[in-house]
Amino acid sequence: MRTRAAVLCAAAAVLAGSVTAVPAGAAPSAHLSWKKCGTGDYPTLQCALLKVPLDQAHPSGRQITLALSRVPHTAKTSQGPLLVNPGGPGGSGLTLAGFVASALPRDVAAQYDVIGFDPRGVGRSSPALNCAPGHFRTVRPDTVPATAALERTNLARAKSFAAACGRKYADLLPYMDTVSAARDMDAVRRALGARRISYFGYSYGTYLGAVYAKLYPQRVRRLVLDSIVDPTGVWYQDNLAQEYAFNDRHRALMAWIARYDSTYHLGKDPAEIEAGWYAMRAALAKKPAEGKVGAAELEDTFIPGGYYDGYWPYLAEAFAAYVREGKTGPLVEAYQNFGAVGGSGDNGYSIYAAVQCRDASWPGSWNRWRADTWRVYGKAPFMAWNNAWYNAPCAFWSAARRRPVNIANAGLPPALLFQATDDAATPYPGGVAVHRLLARSSLVVEEGGGNHGITLSGNACLDKYLAAYLTDGRVPRGAGSGGADAVCAKSPDPKPLAAKAASTSSRGSALHGLLGFRR
Repeated sequence: MRTRAAVLCAAAAVLAGSVTAVPAGAAPSAHLSWKKCGTGDYPTLQCALLKVPLDQAHPSGRQITLALSRVPHTAKTSQGPLLVNPGGPGGSGLTLAGFVASALPRDVAAQYDVIGFDPRGVGRSSPALNCAPGHFRTVRPDTVPATAALERTNLARAKSFAAACGRKYADLLPYMDTVSAARDMDAVRRALGARRISYFGYSYGTYLGAVYAKLYPQRVRRLVLDSIVDPTGVWYQDNLAQEYAFNDRHRALMAWIARYDSTYHLGKDPAEIEAGWYAMRAALAKKPAEGKVGAAELEDTFIPGGYYDGYWPYLAEAFAAYVREGKTGPLVEAYQNFGAVGGSGDNGYSIYAAVQCRDASWPGSWNRWRADTWRVYGKAPFMAWNNAWYNAPCAFWSAARRRPVNIANAGLPPALLFQATDDAATPYPGGVAVHRLLARSSLVVEEGGGNHGITLSGNACLDKYLAAYLTDGRVPRGAGSGGADAVCAKSPDPKPLAAKAASTSSRGSALHGLLGFRR
């Protein structure tokens, strides 16, 4: 995720947007027993389990288990742990440790123990949440509530999901939040025997990292945030901002298809191509492709194209095959590859809802949601209602009113921030806001870039700044414009499939398969 909200446990004193940290020595450090768990891609990966208190205010109470991974340092001198997180909330970080260690320059990665982790409730951590298995089974109702009956049907789904979570995990939900996850990170630090940690987070992971830094500023050695959540909009306003931004990215895809009319034969006018896409959507609402891809699933399929343009050639081919030849197979395949939620995705969505719905207050009146979403839909229809229903359980979640964490921080070493100007999932103002709130931070901007998660994806300019920072803490200062400290040209657009090898980064594809986005 995207980037959404959750439960602030009773132990977390969140008053007027500020957070009080638990003393660093409040809990004893644990012993970690590392075992080989590497795969063909990441053979040096090791895994371990760590028990932490469910309620950090009662460290001797009920314990839960966090799953950890590690690629050990190989240099003679170590710079300590580098914790990595892929976002979500709900993304598993175990494999990400292997990716980061292999994607960084070898001499840089060698200096760190790269540590991945599944946050509480996620993946191989235990217990792992799955509120309502099959919640996204096809075919779902049309997301746009053109009739009162459709709105009632979608509302019933949202209420049912919220109720299922409350019944199944009443004992866990009060502690499934960003502050608790950040406190778990400090338990990981203690278990590693480290005085300080470095941190590298994408997407929602930028908010998690900023909250950790707020709680434990003295424990932060280096802090890298890539594709940055706006902490002032957690989480309702952030989602409204996403809906406008994803509409812009969808139109960027339409314009890209228009440039390759000789390949896709859908026309040279982006507006006409967009009209064709909505006509396809209307047709699928009446007759889902192979009984699997209706209007809602079509949106699910194309939303990932807003995160990463490496998917555009596949989406364009499926679009063209359906419109020009009446073929449904490529569209169903694209849905299964990019849009389907199920299996481990059910766990990811359960955590997403649990965290986002209770991190900060959401409007309790559905009338407010309805009015805001129709207002967005009038200007940006692509994802407005799909996203509203994705988050709608938060309108019915049982939670006390809370304010977002105020992540403003003057007590940190210089942090390094990365942001693309046309990022849809975490729009550009979030990067600017965090740059302002974290004293001495530096902001590196990918000008014109629209991908989400931009480092270690093949852009050498961005990766140069990342490598320098992780090597010796160097950050750029003031070379950019508009508040940026450095500006990099965007990564090249993809090419149609026959020629894409020259311009589509395989490393970028690998990264975006690991990041904890909402799809």
